[in-house]
Amino acid sequence: MVAKIISGKSLIGALNYNEKKVAKGDAELIWQSGFHKDVPKMDFHDKLFRFQNLTMRNERTKTNTVHISLNFAIGEKFHQEKLSEIASKYMEIIGFGNQPYLVYQHQDAGHPHIHIVTTNIKPTGDRISLHNLGRTKSEEARKMIELQYGLIPASKVEILKQETPHLRKVVYGKDDTKRAISNVVRGVISSYKFTSLPELNAALSYYNVIADRGSKESRMYAKNGLLYWALDNGGKKTGIPIKASSIYGSPTLKALEVKFNLNQPLRTPFKETLKKNIDRLLSVKASQSGFKQALQQKGIEVIYRKNDQGRLYGITYVDHQSKVVFNGSDLGKAYSAAGLSTWFASSGPNKVTNSNKLTILGGSIKSPHWPNKTPYQNPDQPSVLNDLLKSEYQEDNLPDTQLRRRKKKRKVNL
Repeated sequence: MVAKIISGKSLIGALNYNEKKVAKGDAELIWQSGFHKDVPKMDFHDKLFRFQNLTMRNERTKTNTVHISLNFAIGEKFHQEKLSEIASKYMEIIGFGNQPYLVYQHQDAGHPHIHIVTTNIKPTGDRISLHNLGRTKSEEARKMIELQYGLIPASKVEILKQETPHLRKVVYGKDDTKRAISNVVRGVISSYKFTSLPELNAALSYYNVIADRGSKESRMYAKNGLLYWALDNGGKKTGIPIKASSIYGSPTLKALEVKFNLNQPLRTPFKETLKKNIDRLLSVKASQSGFKQALQQKGIEVIYRKNDQGRLYGITYVDHQSKVVFNGSDLGKAYSAAGLSTWFASSGPNKVTNSNKLTILGGSIKSPHWPNKTPYQNPDQPSVLNDLLKSEYQEDNLPDTQLRRRKKKRKVNL
């Protein structure tokens, strides 16, 4: 069994997440503890009011929501009564046995699992500490339950896919905007590794969403507020934004700053792989559009930042395969805006010289500048390589002397 604990500031968000699953037929409320009505007679307001009745007794504590998922190995099957029993045992061991909680059985994944929603505010107004709850009491509960119910231990459970919404681009006017934005924000934050707000926005913008602090003179900026907007096809903000605090998990700027620090070491192992993919392109010449298109074939999105005069001053790489985001300068000077600007400038047809001209020998492509590198070549997309070479290999630029064959002089016998 694998237990995951998420603490947050939005009881409404945690309830909505599960109740929407119920409405779609992907989940079912199977057990309640500490409520005054049986499950069939409870509506949304009954559930929310019971929790809020406790949280209002300690308004100083903002983190008052606990959302737990208990995940079982593929193939393990339980009746609802057994799942409810396991949930009750788990809550008792971690110190939440006297708290009101709801147990939902989900059927939207390949493995059996349940979700538990509760609050850490007691009837006395005291707060149950959540510090290291996952590492201490939760681990103790997991081991005891595995032994008591003969469950497959967490160490032998097949790695579970992180339960994040399926990521797809927001289409304004077609989707439920708030829900679509929330799904993208939660999915990107939980699966991508970024270390700054611009890097987060590089990943979000791919799905037509952007995080906005407002202008530097605004009150929102001064208060470290954050809004999430949908983007139209032109990349412009559209519709009505939603507050970070209204999204489940509360991805506020303060919470994101913690994520920035955590992601710094986590993305490092993917740095060299990304550089190698870029290096394959740097062994040939390409325009900005050709460079971007070729990396897209590798699942890497390139985002250029330009000033009003069109000068490139920043570049960001989003690797959708490894789920990492890097600013160009973090990879090295050659991958930065300055380095690539110089490289792009030498790629134009008027900049080609005999010293950097590509030559085709025996079907392979070689360049005197990079003799030891293998140029980028995707056999599934041969047209991409052709596009990269268009501005570089043109017979019209060759001297006439290279086009004419020299005639051999005949020897005259006297």
